[in-house]
Amino acid sequence: MTNNNTLTQTKERGILIVLSGPSGVGKGTVCSALRGRTEDLIYSVSATTRTPREGEREGVNYFYRSKEQFLSMIEKDELLEWAEYVGNYYGTPKEFVVKTLDEGKDIILEIDVQGALTVKQKFPEGVFLFLLPPSFDELESRIIGRGTESEDVIADRMKAARYEMELVKHYDYAIVNDQVDLACGRIQAILTAEHCKRERFMPAIQKWLEEVY
Repeated sequence: MTNNNTLTQTKERGILIVLSGPSGVGKGTVCSALRGRTEDLIYSVSATTRTPREGEREGVNYFYRSKEQFLSMIEKDELLEWAEYVGNYYGTPKEFVVKTLDEGKDIILEIDVQGALTVKQKFPEGVFLFLLPPSFDELESRIIGRGTESEDVIADRMKAARYEMELVKHYDYAIVNDQVDLACGRIQAILTAEHCKRERFMPAIQKWLEEVY
């Protein structure tokens, strides 16, 4: 028997990409550049209780919620991860991520290391990328180059970076951010490889095998 089903290299369900790494490694820069190079890559919008700033838009910069609404989201397990920072709450809404993936779109979440490990517990099928500096000296230079932090804060950030580097073993891939364009190219290559994994085609292949007799 001949069947007429045709396999194509298309996305039936999107992939959650979680990008994290130590402070100063360039997560935001790489994420912004990657979105500019990958048209169908969606940025995960966080929820927050802070007041919108001028020019910010609901659903674009953040999902703005009251403290009561946010606490309700926590209680109902509607967040992949959350944290409190300077009196405000921030978190990743699960519904937005799942809806985007079900639409066949890839979504990227830029987050700190602790948040990424929390997401991995709830969403282990995600692809977890750890962004590395070329060296600790370069990382320190980037932090100093901001010109916004004292020597004590810089020392604390470097200490935290050393701890976070030990957690790279929990990630699927490690990408050195020596040049932004190169780092983006490596991430795009990883995404292509992930979409070619055997598991993504097994339902269609199994259907073929069941129809052949």
